[in-house]
Amino acid sequence: MKLKKIFTNWKVLLLLICLVLAIVAINPQVFGNDGVSIKSVTTNSSASNAGIENPSSRLTPLAKEKIISINGDEVNSLDDYYELTNELSVNRTIRIETDQQIYTVLTEPDYLGGVNLGLNVDEAPTSNIRKGLDLAGGTRVLLKPETKISDDDLEITIANLKERLNVYGLSDVIVRSAADLAGENFILIEMAGVTEEEVKDLLARQGKFEAMIGNETVFFGGKKDITYVCRSADCSGIDPNQGCFRSGDGYACQFFFAITLSPEAAQRQADLTKNLEILTEEGEGYLSEDLLLFLDDVEVDSLRIGASLKGRATTNIQISGSGVGGTQQEAVTNSLANMKRLQTIIITGSLPVKLEIVKMDTVSPSLGKEFMDNILFVGLLVILSVVTVVLIRYRKVKVVLPMVLTLISEMVLILGFAAFVGWNLDLAAIAGILIVAGTGVDHLIIITDETIKGELIFDWKKRIKNAMFIVIGAYLTTMSGMLPLLWAGAGLLKGFALTTITGISFGVLIARPAYAAVIEILLKDD
Repeated sequence: MKLKKIFTNWKVLLLLICLVLAIVAINPQVFGNDGVSIKSVTTNSSASNAGIENPSSRLTPLAKEKIISINGDEVNSLDDYYELTNELSVNRTIRIETDQQIYTVLTEPDYLGGVNLGLNVDEAPTSNIRKGLDLAGGTRVLLKPETKISDDDLEITIANLKERLNVYGLSDVIVRSAADLAGENFILIEMAGVTEEEVKDLLARQGKFEAMIGNETVFFGGKKDITYVCRSADCSGIDPNQGCFRSGDGYACQFFFAITLSPEAAQRQADLTKNLEILTEEGEGYLSEDLLLFLDDVEVDSLRIGASLKGRATTNIQISGSGVGGTQQEAVTNSLANMKRLQTIIITGSLPVKLEIVKMDTVSPSLGKEFMDNILFVGLLVILSVVTVVLIRYRKVKVVLPMVLTLISEMVLILGFAAFVGWNLDLAAIAGILIVAGTGVDHLIIITDETIKGELIFDWKKRIKNAMFIVIGAYLTTMSGMLPLLWAGAGLLKGFALTTITGISFGVLIARPAYAAVIEILLKDD
């Protein structure tokens, strides 16, 4: 009879409906999720040319495209994927089947002689919960404009940074604006799979690229002057004519890549070269001025201009540069990294303002997994501690069981909401969940104590009303303390504040009234 009253109570029904929606948001799939998920697709790669699209950052983890098979061979794990791709030969057509369609991909060589498909993959996720870099590993960077900029310029800077990071091949990138309580603007970036040095070179620089002949600019980096930048192995990589050579105590390697100029930029080059003299060196004819390449106003390379290009509006240009290292392999790696960075800046153009790195945090994937294991262990200890203390206090299973189930339901509601809106759960957010669990225990104890004071107040509705008055007062006090944290510290505490606000709101508005109704039904006859 009591069970029927419980499950027909509208407050309990509301909680059950919200729990079902939360579970569906976390994992709508009944069965397993085999295959490997596509995290990112490199621009101009063979996979990109075959029609495989870079997944949007707005997609939920389970909605990302998954690779099911390669040439008919099933792909059920990362090991399967790498085993199959390592067996592929260059310049061969392969068939990649995903959960959305089938693609025909032409394999291309990478810079080191292997096969490059341009795909960055990971194990298929089992839920829609996004783990922040504290739990998944990665780098968090807080950037501040060196000069005060308008909201429009801030949006342009964020869009440029997103494009720059996507072109660079980084996956799971979050770029958003932030502000502190003083009104200072910041840019917060979270990304996986990148080192601190790469971040500093890629983000801290304004990235103003320009090519000059004499004191005149021929073209700038960006889509206005440069319509195409080659990033495939057939027109970029280590220069076959120069290669690697001894340099001091180490090695140096020369890289090259081709670019295509817009007709306007090509015409500027023709106008600037038509009056130059032709010089002969070792039987070759060159113009009297070189093409000088500048990055952030610092000369990075100087290219000789062939005599045949005098006064010609040619759109095809070859850019070159170098990298050094203690060993030949290290020189190759550094040279290709320099090439990739220069390609990225040429593609995306310069930022509207220079950025200063205010704070940088890096967490390794192994450390993130250790954090996750510790959090699960602490969560289990919290539940066991609550069960023990409440059992000692009330010595009634019909009080302890609804209390524990209410706490668990609040955590499920928080995770379901996080999965639905797509926010990342990091250590700050986990701390918020623990705060919600702590306040939840306090409120449930208040509700229980007010309910069992039968000798003082015999009106059950008045008992529950008194308890909820105290709970609502504590809720409003906590809310007023959490709201400033949304902006404090340039938004670094936003995850903690959002999780706490969301959790206590679900608890006070849905879960704890349902618990009060259940306790009233279970204890009323006592």
